[in-house]
This record gives sequence, structure tokens and C-alpha cells, in this order.
Amino acid sequence: MKRTKNLPRCLTIAGSDSGGGAGIQGDLKIFTVLGAYGMSAITALTAQNTVGVTAIHEVPPEFVMEQIRVVMEDIGCDAAKTGMLANTGVVKAVAKSLQPYLSFPLVVDPVMVSTTGARLLSEEAINTLREELIPRATLVTPNFQEAQILAECEIKDVRAAVEAARRIRRLGAKAVLLKGGDASYDADVVYDVYHDDERVEILESPRIKTRHTHGSGCALAAAVCVELAKGNSLFEAVQLARANLRIAISQALPLGHGSGPVNHLAIAAISRG
Repeated sequence: MKRTKNLPRCLTIAGSDSGGGAGIQGDLKIFTVLGAYGMSAITALTAQNTVGVTAIHEVPPEFVMEQIRVVMEDIGCDAAKTGMLANTGVVKAVAKSLQPYLSFPLVVDPVMVSTTGARLLSEEAINTLREELIPRATLVTPNFQEAQILAECEIKDVRAAVEAARRIRRLGAKAVLLKGGDASYDADVVYDVYHDDERVEILESPRIKTRHTHGSGCALAAAVCVELAKGNSLFEAVQLARANLRIAISQALPLGHGSGPVNHLAIAAISRG
């Protein structure tokens, strides 16, 4: 499992987005533009576009495990991320498959609801996520709504967001990045909360006024995954990923009739420049 020189290997374990903006497709785009070799284990197929999700076809847990096994045994991995896991069986399968590989970083994006409101994780799978996968995580990246579910508390302001991040970290993850982009308590500023064993940081940035944010959570987690695979520290990886996400959102693509995707290729253009 030796890494090819200067080519970090990143694995995404997530659902497929037929619209191409999020999920497996979005992750692989981020891996590529940031200079990593991307691999995938698909957990579910979704029929979706910028307006919504119309159908979901869940992949059997055994097949998810087989995808992970063959990639790990042959190519190896320097960092991985999870996205949509759909149900309890898949969450358990992913946790079991990753258990032998404790040496590489794991970013857990606890995808529960899509940008358009579709449920992407069953209710009974939430406790399994808490108990079996989050304790393995190097970083957990819940959005505002997901953080309220995981922390079992209401988030009305930044102080409450900090407390929610503390509660989620107590589940066993090394660090938490609570994303504030969906929070409504400030119309002009986004407050992300980062919490690890050394610091609690409130990361502020001006809110970009756009509805075209589809795939933003996937893009952030995938970018952190790449930066960790490159050997950056966790906090540095988070800072670099946030900067790249702002580029992708600021140049988001107004495709379709709903929430268009972030512009993954804009990151590549800035990186080359």
C-alpha cells in the first residue's frame, strides 16, 4: 500500500448524485482538481437534479464492503471520507470495513438531508452512526441541522453551536467542524465552529449571497480529505478546504431550475494560477 510519489490516494464512500453536483461525483471532482487520485465505494444511487431527489436505490451492505475491500487490498488509501450512508446496514458495513485501517484519516460527513429536503439517512441509522462510525472519525463535518440531531440540542446562536460541537466531539471523534452556512441567526456572516483537543475556534466568513450551493458540504469534506492525505495538519486542512469552498461557491454554476452546484473547476483554475 505504498503511495505513488506526490499523488495522494483518497476514497469516498457515499451516494451517487445523477445531477453531478454532490455525492460521489462531486467528491471525485474535488479529489481531481486538488491533485489526488480518487476512488469510490457507492452506497446508494439517487435520481436527482437541482430541484430535488425523486428516487433512491440503496446498495446492499455486503456490496459496499466488497467495494471497500478490493480498493484497500490493491490500491490502498491515504485518507477517506464518508457521505450518504442511507441505512443502518450500510453504516455498520462501512464501520466494519474501515476498522482494520486505523492509520489513515477519516472525514465523516453525516449526510442526513439533502439541500432540497430529501431524507438521506434513516432514523434508526443515526444512533448507529453515533456509536460505530463517529468514534473512528478524524473529523466530523455536520451542517447546522445535522448538528442539532447529533448533539440533541437546539442551536439558536453561535454559543449554542459551540456547545453542540462539544457534545458531538464527546461521541469520540478527534475533531468537529460544525458548518454554519444553513444557520439563520446571521444573514451576513457564516460562523463555522471547529473543536479539537487543543482549541475551539469560531471561524467567520462573509456570507456569499447565492442559492447555488448544491454539493457544498460534500466539497468541503472532500477537500479536507485531500489535504489530510497530503500530510497537512487537521486545522490547516480545514482552513485550506474552507478557502477552496468559498471559491467554489462564489463562482457557483446557475444550472437547472433549483439550487445549482458549486463550481469545482473554479478551484482548479485558482490552483493553477
